[in-house]
Amino acid sequence: MMNQSMNQQLVKVSNKSLVLQTIISETPVSRASISQKSGLNKGTVSSLVNELIEEELIFESGPGESSGGRRPVMLHFNQKAGFAIGIDLQVNRLLAVLTDLQGEIIVEQTIKLADNHYSVVLSNFHSIIKELMEKAPDSPYGIVGIGVGVPGIVNNSGMIVHAPNLHWKSIELKQELEATYDLPVIIDNEANGGAYGEKKFGAAKQSENVIYISAGTGIGVGIILNNQMYRGINGFSGEMGHTTIQAGGRKCVCGNKGCWELYASERALLKEAKKVYQQDQIDLEDLIKYANEKDKRALTIIHEIGLYLGYGINSIMNTFNPDEIIIGNRLASLEPFLQEPIEEVTNQNRYQFQQANLHIHFSTLATHSTALGMAAFVCEAFIRPKEGLSFLREFS
Repeated sequence: MMNQSMNQQLVKVSNKSLVLQTIISETPVSRASISQKSGLNKGTVSSLVNELIEEELIFESGPGESSGGRRPVMLHFNQKAGFAIGIDLQVNRLLAVLTDLQGEIIVEQTIKLADNHYSVVLSNFHSIIKELMEKAPDSPYGIVGIGVGVPGIVNNSGMIVHAPNLHWKSIELKQELEATYDLPVIIDNEANGGAYGEKKFGAAKQSENVIYISAGTGIGVGIILNNQMYRGINGFSGEMGHTTIQAGGRKCVCGNKGCWELYASERALLKEAKKVYQQDQIDLEDLIKYANEKDKRALTIIHEIGLYLGYGINSIMNTFNPDEIIIGNRLASLEPFLQEPIEEVTNQNRYQFQQANLHIHFSTLATHSTALGMAAFVCEAFIRPKEGLSFLREFS
């Protein structure tokens, strides 16, 4: 008897989620249309819709268009029912966004990090989270969770196992934030967040096999295969910035030599620029300015970085055969100067059939891919909590 009751409850939860997802994807939509699209009978749809209205997750509006007979009452998803915080932890800064349940940015904040020591970064986390919380509009559910993208290896429990560019090991940021704010917290690799952000809101909306290259201080890769986020058995996939592209090359903080990110990242770019210009304080914005002024030194440095990006992209094409490769994070701002050297390398690939249906794009979300993706993970977990359908689920 108990099993039967539990099964009935699971069916109801599943049906309710189906109704809500139909409203989210089709909004505005009528009850009759939900019944038709979901395959549920009209009585079940009506009952579940009433529950969702009571829970303030949806609302009714005036009559819609009629195909004959009485004009139907239309249903809308209440995307302002709650808000999510998404944070992109970079080596030199925190970028945080407050979004509604559909990913619309309400407020964003950036804090520059003068120090990577965990206690200093944690203090900045608290500052930026509290500031966003104070700016959140009133809503039925308030802040529904916090998502953080980290430049490093994160296990399936959300522990930061190793973030080499931050010099962090075995950091329990998830537990710290959950204890402080009494909210669900999701910690993930920042490239996974970026891939999800592009899939939900950016250049990869229509693609099923997506590789997102987060080209910032280091390089990380987020992988979506057959519409599913690929993480590997322990959640450690995507550390392609630490694949060797130069045998016996430069020594990396990971312990390897010749890692891709030592030749194709923002850090590699600035290291070379400081040597060429003999300036210690040069930054990416300076190089963009010089490149726009047709400074040959800047153009040469950026061109070389583009070639190295192309070498790594060739390996990605041959390994995953994706339909979309997206270059994001800070180096995406160099798109006008990187496009040509990347194509110079990828066009030399003799396996041209690998590129038959491939598109290589720069992010349309600028530097917001990861923060938006992490906020979207939180929204998914809020909207589908009882189904066990986390952000590992298949994209609908």
